[in-house]
Amino acid sequence: MGSHLADAMIKEGHEVIGCDNLIGGYIDNIPEEVDYYQVDCRDLNTMNKLLKGVDIVYHTACTAYEGLSVFSPELICQNTYQITAALASAAVSQNVKRFVYCSSMARYGTQDTVPFTEDMIPKPQDPYGISKYAAEELLRCLGQVHGMEVVIAVPHNIIGPRQKYDDPYRNVASIMINMMLQGRQPMIYGDGEQKRCFSFVQDDIACLTKLAFQDGLDGEVVNIGPDEEFVTINELARVIAGQLDFKLEPVYVKGRPQEVVLATCSADKARRLLGYRTEYSLERGIAEMIKYIKDKGPKKFRYHLDLEIVNEKTPDTWKNRMF
Repeated sequence: MGSHLADAMIKEGHEVIGCDNLIGGYIDNIPEEVDYYQVDCRDLNTMNKLLKGVDIVYHTACTAYEGLSVFSPELICQNTYQITAALASAAVSQNVKRFVYCSSMARYGTQDTVPFTEDMIPKPQDPYGISKYAAEELLRCLGQVHGMEVVIAVPHNIIGPRQKYDDPYRNVASIMINMMLQGRQPMIYGDGEQKRCFSFVQDDIACLTKLAFQDGLDGEVVNIGPDEEFVTINELARVIAGQLDFKLEPVYVKGRPQEVVLATCSADKARRLLGYRTEYSLERGIAEMIKYIKDKGPKKFRYHLDLEIVNEKTPDTWKNRMF
């Protein structure tokens, strides 16, 4: 998402500075016009240097591994909450005007009803969601004390070109496409009846660019993403298989602890404040992803993150490197 945001900002004539430690992305995603640094957001001294003269911060960095966070909480929390603390400290010190934080639908946890609306009390139920919501609270506090505007965006289930597709821990649509292109059956956790709405990245960018410059948004929380196509993981697999003309016979494995069954966000507030429209259907978004992965070529999955807790509850797909 960061690289797509950079493209949009450059197109509008802005100077863009970017940093990424490349845990979750590819270096060839970065636009040539970006003043890019391969550094970690936890490095406070470097963040202070990079933010000199900066007006707007988009904070899209984190290790966005909701399921993995139950088994690698130190890694996920360091790269979700702690990086936000460092970046927020630097932003305040360097007099940044507005800080746009990309939170996560994981902030909501399990609610009594769906879709999730911004006025619901967050009930995060895994270390990732807890860290995301804690980071929001940290930013609100620092923003109020020091006079920095803070806007909380809640993108959810983003899909699209440039997404890391050789990562076995996240990005379900990318994982499935990568496996099917290799002639392998996708693996589905639980019964596959978990339901989600998938958000094509360009639909999100149209809203996120407005969050940086539109007046009257200080302190707002805004869900970003579609609420029209609420589909099961089984249905997602069928959509992908249909476009690939792949004979689908999924492999079902035990469910992951703390996974929310029904998760989708209302887009009503984004429609009202930002003029949000869903331009990409799930079918169209999947077609774009398939083209991107075909063009780059299927890849072997890389188990690039360590499991901190390995026991009988740890998914076999990760312990035994089944992807």
